Amino acid sequence: MPDHTHTPVPVIHHPVPLHHTAHGTVVPAAPAGLPAVASVQLPDGRIVTGYTLTPAPSVAARPAGSVPAWAKTTALLAPTVGGGTAAAGVGLSYAAPGLIAMSHALWSAAALLVATVIAVPLALRTARRALTGNHGGTGGGSVRTTTHITQNITATGLFGSANGTINHH
Repeated sequence: MPDHTHTPVPVIHHPVPLHHTAHGTVVPAAPAGLPAVASVQLPDGRIVTGYTLTPAPSVAARPAGSVPAWAKTTALLAPTVGGGTAAAGVGLSYAAPGLIAMSHALWSAAALLVATVIAVPLALRTARRALTGNHGGTGGGSVRTTTHITQNITATGLFGSANGTINHH
């Protein structure tokens, strides 16, 4: 039974050309010519030839004392953002009385607008009653007159033009 505790030793295969040229001897290719091909003996005794994986080039490690650029930018922006927030807070504290006064003024303007929308029709109705003399009661006061409008419209034929008169009585 083979021992599986140790790694197999790679067996290097040197390819030999199949065709010989008539001009002279052929020199076999050096092992350095095929760096990506290797033969390996497996624990069960078989020899396998195949491509070897080349390790990816590693990214150069950053020196131990260096700081990334994003960290420097963040460190430089942090006091600016904090200072801007503090300045905004101070500005709002100074502006608070004026903002409260403007809020009260806007509510007063809205109340005035609503009162105007309600009061103007009432005032117009009262003024019209005063001019016509009708005070809403049945006794005393002047008699309310009614206006009659009469329309006379005549047309001749199916597609004839229409003529009309409007009489106010």
